[in-house]
Amino acid sequence: MGEESLKRKGEDNKKEDGQYIQNHEPQTMNLQKEVGLISGICMIVGTIIGSGIFISPKSVLANVGAVGPCLTIWAACGILATLGALCFAELGTMITKSGGEYPYLMEAFGPIPAFLFSWTSLLVTKPSSFAIICLSFAEYALAPFYPGCDPPQVAIKCLAAAAIVIITTVNSLSVKLGSYLQNFLTAAKMIIVTIIIVSGIVLLAQGKTENFKDSYKDSSVSFGSLGLAFYNGLWAYDGWNQLNYITEELKNPYRNLPLSIIIGIPLVTVCYILINISYFTVMTSTELLQSQAVAATFGDRVLYSASWIVPVFVAFSTIGSANGTCFTASRLVYVAGREGHMLKLLSYTSVKRLTPAPAIIFYGIIGIIYIIPGDIDTLINYVSFAVWIFYSLTVLALIVMRFTRKELNRPVKIPIIIPVAVTLASILLVLAPVISAPELAYLYCVFFIGSGLIVYVLFVHFKFNWPQKISKPITMHLQMLLEVVPAEKVTE
Repeated sequence: MGEESLKRKGEDNKKEDGQYIQNHEPQTMNLQKEVGLISGICMIVGTIIGSGIFISPKSVLANVGAVGPCLTIWAACGILATLGALCFAELGTMITKSGGEYPYLMEAFGPIPAFLFSWTSLLVTKPSSFAIICLSFAEYALAPFYPGCDPPQVAIKCLAAAAIVIITTVNSLSVKLGSYLQNFLTAAKMIIVTIIIVSGIVLLAQGKTENFKDSYKDSSVSFGSLGLAFYNGLWAYDGWNQLNYITEELKNPYRNLPLSIIIGIPLVTVCYILINISYFTVMTSTELLQSQAVAATFGDRVLYSASWIVPVFVAFSTIGSANGTCFTASRLVYVAGREGHMLKLLSYTSVKRLTPAPAIIFYGIIGIIYIIPGDIDTLINYVSFAVWIFYSLTVLALIVMRFTRKELNRPVKIPIIIPVAVTLASILLVLAPVISAPELAYLYCVFFIGSGLIVYVLFVHFKFNWPQKISKPITMHLQMLLEVVPAEKVTE
């Protein structure tokens, strides 16, 4: 059997009558390893630098009240994101499965926490984030066409929905195409980041430092306001764990996953601090708080007639973040379907293109549904609260597996103090907004997560299979329409 296989492979490399013999062996029906180190760094940088740095500076400053604490919060958020990502690097190289937190929670705590994570992520946090980013893209993209006033909500929502359709189409067609698009958009967004940073450095060299004098004066920092400031800052850093969703598609993940994190997140942190410094060279704290669009105000005061560049490139930045989110989060849908926690169709892979097309399309449809209400602030509150609950559980899983799964190979092993510190910080971030500004939204979020237990008990534990029976003819027709088949088992 082995000799015949070797013989076939040898014959495929021979020429016959001036033409290559075509290989008719079927390709493996799994996601392919096509994401290298550069693409991994671009995926992290491209996903993190999105709409956050152009929206969050105002909210961070509002919660701390002064320039000095504001810059300190941005640096601290970068450190926390880096430490969290290093925890995920150990998890990602120890358990090399796609799906981000899902396989880690499965290994450490069993199927129930893993299911609750997938339940919350698939239906709330990931599509909500996708919707928020696309809405932000639409607002900036339409801004030049509506000078002096806000664009109509209908136009914003239609453009955001169109962006979701385009992004899901690109990522359904090809892993390489989605990866190349991410690389291009990351390069484009780094142009606007460079313009803002270089402009700020030039202004500092010219002596524009008056806004940095007595930078801690008039600061108003409390436990509650500090927590809310971190919430808004960390929203801008959201995406630091995205590479763990596509571990199965990384070339040499033991090397490229930690390297992408170590290079990518500190690069983002430096950029964020320098961008905020640039903002303060032309705006006082009061002026920044009064600005409707901080980056646009900066462009008006520095670039003058070329200020239109800012909203255009901010649009590139946000669409790049949306593309990175779609590329990675759709793999969570894929893995959940493969584990039997979602419809099996969602774990199918395209025969021709080897992409998780059903998962990507499903993710895009849910994202469009969240665009309809279109309340960015409310969506951010829901997302942040739910996300940090599962971040704390996932890092806790790393600590637990140090004692319960000692036999697992750990190509990357970080000091135990790092996951302990990240877990404590995550718990504080969950409690801070509840203590400082309790809202029903947080209670609804907890109830929604808890409702996943009912779904798990009925359809996963007791295996009530009537949804699968009802969906079987639909699955067959969609399978033929999309040309998808079940993925092969992942070899451990």
